Amino acid sequence: MLGRLSDLDLRLVRVFLAVVEASGIASAQTSLNVGTSTISTQLATLETRLGFRLCERGRGGFKLTPKGVAFAELARELLNHIGDFHQGAHNLGRQLVGHLRLGLMGQMPPEQNGRISAAIAKFRGRDEAVRMTLLVRSPVELEEGLLNGQIDLAIAYFWHRAPALHYTPLFIERQEAYCGAGHPLFREAGNVAPEVAEKFDWAWRTYPLPETGLAELPARVGATADNMEALSMLVLSGHHLGFLPRHFATPHVAHGALKALNPAQLYYDIHFCAVTRSRRKVNEVTREFLEDLLVGAVGIEPTTS
Repeated sequence: MLGRLSDLDLRLVRVFLAVVEASGIASAQTSLNVGTSTISTQLATLETRLGFRLCERGRGGFKLTPKGVAFAELARELLNHIGDFHQGAHNLGRQLVGHLRLGLMGQMPPEQNGRISAAIAKFRGRDEAVRMTLLVRSPVELEEGLLNGQIDLAIAYFWHRAPALHYTPLFIERQEAYCGAGHPLFREAGNVAPEVAEKFDWAWRTYPLPETGLAELPARVGATADNMEALSMLVLSGHHLGFLPRHFATPHVAHGALKALNPAQLYYDIHFCAVTRSRRKVNEVTREFLEDLLVGAVGIEPTTS
């Protein structure tokens, strides 16, 4: 069995994986730049070192043994770790080193997505060697990820404030009430009085919306949805009224499928924030990215398309 790994062992492991990836000794000749007899000898040496057979090879073709399959997975993990070690050691001289996990809410305004992209570009201009992971999740999942340490920074709408998290305002998104082309109010949409709209069925979010200023839901809520896409389907059906982000509804309005009921009265604004754990628990990588995100901020005026 293998004791301490030597350079020879690592070379033999790489030969073995090259044969596995090529599905045979003959096919591996090109990548390894050696003959089949040499490869066979190297495989035999590795098997001797391990104390078990890795593969069947001969006239019947190449086939991994059950232990060979398991060893191949371990070997890949080993080489991946070695690669990570080399990269990490090489990057230690950089000012910023680590992993930045960004959580985003889906269907944000295009200009805000552009702002995030600009922040990434600015951050990449730093003296850094940071691996980035971007995740699109619901606000509830983003909050859970922040609290359990699986997400470093989230950008989304949060309808309540967790004491353990820090919220930095980014922008305000305008939500307006809409109706679909088949709805009875479609012809007069644009100047529908709130008291008239209340008489019809609404589609509503499944989570609280304190920004609406309503003490309770409209009297006639005939459907609910937990995300924007689902809510838009209900409104587009022509059977429900509902609030949608202006930027999201604009393409449907342009195609004549939606109309705003009364932009001057039937609207509310929601605040999007960049959220991290408490400032004491924010690492340098996250802090620097947040700084780049906030540079050149255009304020928090309601977004328009």
